[in-house]
Amino acid sequence: MRVLVCPDSFKGTLSAVEVATALGAGIEEAGGVADLCPAADGGEGTAETVRAAIGGEVRTAAVHDPLGRPIEASFVLVEDGATAVIDTAAASGLPLIAPAERDVETAEAASTCGTGELIAAAIDAGARRVLLAAGGSATTDGGVGAIEALRERGISAATITDGGWGCAGDAALVVLCDVTTRFEDAAAVFGPQKGADGAAVKRLTERLGRIAEELPRDPRGMPMTGCAGGLSGGLWAAFGAELRPGAEFVLDLLGFGDRLRAADLAVTGEGRIDSQSLEGKIVGQIAAACVAAGRPLHVVVGQDGLGREAAASAGIASVAEAGTVEALRAAGRRLATPR
Repeated sequence: MRVLVCPDSFKGTLSAVEVATALGAGIEEAGGVADLCPAADGGEGTAETVRAAIGGEVRTAAVHDPLGRPIEASFVLVEDGATAVIDTAAASGLPLIAPAERDVETAEAASTCGTGELIAAAIDAGARRVLLAAGGSATTDGGVGAIEALRERGISAATITDGGWGCAGDAALVVLCDVTTRFEDAAAVFGPQKGADGAAVKRLTERLGRIAEELPRDPRGMPMTGCAGGLSGGLWAAFGAELRPGAEFVLDLLGFGDRLRAADLAVTGEGRIDSQSLEGKIVGQIAAACVAAGRPLHVVVGQDGLGREAAASAGIASVAEAGTVEALRAAGRRLATPR
């Protein structure tokens, strides 16, 4: 039995590579053949997943975290340094804020300044194109922090369009989006998980409205402009960034279609599966591809918040919980054991 193993990361616990390796070990212990294809959807871990797939060099830079504290954050240079892959979460991620710090004040103060600094560092390192994975942020600042950080370093829309930055035929700044949320909905959809209560969500939504009115063009009403608390929309409006579905982009890069057709079944997973997992994220993209290819898809997760009926309607054959490396190996063994 040949199994395509294509999980996302279990955020805050295991990387996509670690999950794929554990599942693959179990599959091969049961006599199966595992094709390891760790994936990402534009969320946390995308840069490392791309580096694992095509190679690249890790660089670090001194930046600021969401609360303005100095940190070292990394990005990846690929294609002989011509392209940089950056996780928003590396500088502006929710894991950079301790659970005890995640309150209303923090939710409103968190800034994407560090992400702008990391983009600038990648440009200074020679990158002619930047792929920014938007997911996993602690912020709802509409990208203002990143925009200001870039402008302070002399980077503007004119720099990008007229100054020769970027590879011919390619957008110079591409945001890989892990959700389709619109700019004006970012606070309501994601604010609570970042520490915002109802009143803070209202204030953040009103602030996003004011930001939208002040940007060079209005990002409201467009799908994918609400990623990372509106960072994607802010960069689209201020710098002409291209917004791309992250899951589709990464799966194409990995040659997923051909690898799926060569497999008997596929297994994917993430830390928690719920209804959002089927809306532009990696599990939903893989489920649709498996249905189209006629291949069974099994999902292994840290926590199942989807339910059997919703999973079946998406074409998912089974969902199993496995939150540790050993549990993942056991899940792999079960999947590869003939029934």
